[in-house]
Amino acid sequence: MTLFHRRARYGLAAAALACAPLPAQASDKGWDDAGTITRDALMIAAVGVPVVKGDWQGLLQAGGSIGATKLLTYGMKEAFPEWRPDRSDRKSFPSGHTSTAFAAAATLQNRYGWEIGIPAHVAAAFVGFSRVQADRHHWYDVVAGAALGEVTGLLITSKQNDRVQVVPWAGRDGGGVALAMRF
Repeated sequence: MTLFHRRARYGLAAAALACAPLPAQASDKGWDDAGTITRDALMIAAVGVPVVKGDWQGLLQAGGSIGATKLLTYGMKEAFPEWRPDRSDRKSFPSGHTSTAFAAAATLQNRYGWEIGIPAHVAAAFVGFSRVQADRHHWYDVVAGAALGEVTGLLITSKQNDRVQVVPWAGRDGGGVALAMRF
């Protein structure tokens, strides 16, 4: 990896976090705007990193991950109508902002590693927090959106470096994440 690619990688991660400012005022609108900006920055990073790296397979996977997450989210909103906390409509479950943010973060993590994945997940968690603070979602809408985005991102995106794999698993008695390393 060239010095340019390393700097671009970390620069995009830093840009995503820099776009996640705390709202200037603790109003519903301020939280809503901050969450939206952060979600958009994560989506730009998820497609921007592959473009900078010339990783066209990664770009297709990022688009597929985010697109599939959006389709599943909107389908669930129709199947499970739930009032938003502010009673504006019945599209609360699951949180679309959160599912999209976590799909982007999981894509970055799974494709390029923890160096970009951890900051992306911190930003995605902020998106979920902002949605509750903005009174647009219940906490369980955000948890469901995060799970949906994370699973979709992990299932659709493959590692660029296959020496380390993080695999989610679930069974009758629980679930978790398995870490496999090849030496």
